[in-house]
Amino acid sequence: MKGLVKGEGLWKTYKLDSTEVHALRGLDISVDAGEFVSIMGPSGSGKSTLLNLIGGLDTPTQGDLYIGGKNIAAMKDKELTRMRAENIGYIFQTFNLLPALSVRDNVEFPMRNLTGSKKMDKSSRIKRAEECVEIVGLGPRMNYLPAKLSGGERQRVAIARALVNHPKFILADEPTGNLDSEATSNIIDLLHQVNEEGTTVIMVTHDVETTRDTRVLRIRDGLIES
Repeated sequence: MKGLVKGEGLWKTYKLDSTEVHALRGLDISVDAGEFVSIMGPSGSGKSTLLNLIGGLDTPTQGDLYIGGKNIAAMKDKELTRMRAENIGYIFQTFNLLPALSVRDNVEFPMRNLTGSKKMDKSSRIKRAEECVEIVGLGPRMNYLPAKLSGGERQRVAIARALVNHPKFILADEPTGNLDSEATSNIIDLLHQVNEEGTTVIMVTHDVETTRDTRVLRIRDGLIES
C-alpha cells in the first residue's frame, strides 16, 4: 500500500507558561508499507513528537494524519484506541515492561485490548504470545520476570510484544538507547528481520550506525529537511 502513513501540514504547539512552543511546523511525511524509515535530528527537533502523533498517543494542533487512508487526527478517543491496538506495535527506549508479569504474560497483555473479529480467548492469546517470544529467541526465558533479564533481552520482549497483534507497522523510539554495542546490533538485526517479513518499521534514533539499509528522514526545527 502506498502511503500507509501520510501526514500533511502537521503542526504541534505546546504552551509553556505564556509562550507557545512549536514542536512541529507544518511538517509533511509519507511512509509506504514495507519500508524501514529512520528519523534523526538534534534534541528538541520534533522527532518524538512526530512519533507520538503517528502512534495516536497525541493529536496534532493542526493538519491531517492518515493511517491506512483513515484520518486519525479526526478520530474520537475510543476509535483511536482501537486503531492503535489493531495497527501499531510500540517499542520504547525504557522497555515499559510490567515487572510483576512473566515474559509470556507481558507479550500477551496487548491482546486483551483487541475487539470484534480480532478478539481472542485466553488460550489463543497465550499461544500467540509464545510464538512471538520464540521469534525473538527467548523461548527458554518464557516464564522469567523482567528483573531476571539483561537490557537486550528486555528489549527483545518489547519487540515480541510489539509484534503480537500482527501490526501494520512498528514505532520504535530510541530502541537501542540504553543498550551496549552488541545488544544494539542484535536488536537492529531483529528489526530488519521483522521488516523483511513484511512489517513496516519507523524508528527514531540518534545513532547513525543503526540506520543502515533504511530510508533516513532528518528533522530540524519541526520540519523534515529536504
